[in-house]
Amino acid sequence: MALLLAQISDIHLDGTDRASERTTRVMDHLRALPRPPDALLVTGDIADHGAESEYREAAKLLAAPFPVLCCPGNHDDRATYRDVLLGEPPETGPINQLHRVGGAAVLMCDATIPGRDEGRFDPETLEWIEATLGALGPDVPALLAFHQPPVELGHPIPDSSRLETGQRLVELLAAHPQIVALLTGHAHTAAASFFAGIPVLVAPAVTWTLRMPWEGPSVADRSALPGVAFHLLDREHRLTTHFRVVP
Repeated sequence: MALLLAQISDIHLDGTDRASERTTRVMDHLRALPRPPDALLVTGDIADHGAESEYREAAKLLAAPFPVLCCPGNHDDRATYRDVLLGEPPETGPINQLHRVGGAAVLMCDATIPGRDEGRFDPETLEWIEATLGALGPDVPALLAFHQPPVELGHPIPDSSRLETGQRLVELLAAHPQIVALLTGHAHTAAASFFAGIPVLVAPAVTWTLRMPWEGPSVADRSALPGVAFHLLDREHRLTTHFRVVP
């Protein structure tokens, strides 16, 4: 059977009942599935203000019988994230983690720039990605998950704060054809695109949904239901994605 990965993003826990309820609703839905996911990916903006109390709530709400794999977003604070969610010293360097799920590798990458909305892979992170993929070898399908998409999506807000890209990143991706897809969040809208010939799949947000320019002038649709992406990775290393909302 194909590997099943669920992905959520941008839960923005801020101490309000609304944020807690929407996250709880999504997690209850995932836990109750007839077949639970092999892992859940949470691609950033876990906390809204990077506060310790927000991460303590996240640790409670995101607890599940399946692995929950996280990476930071531009609203997250690296030191507090490390301290509360990982139980590590509150250092401020990039948070990069490799997870093996079934026969696949999931690289949860830190693309954040502290104090900025746009993203960038630090040299340390690029070196980590390259070394990690090299050690895994060409036969292990790999998914790279991080916060900011590396492509324009057609809205000025996320497009002004996307991942900064350069030749080194393009060359790194080209050198590792075992990369199946790039999984991101940040834009608050489910989307699919390509970068350097690799699929880019953007998870919908839990907190609110971005209205695109053709949908009206108001940016945030706070009445939209929370969203989830489900990624199926088959034996041919082909990824198929289904987007769902949680009533």
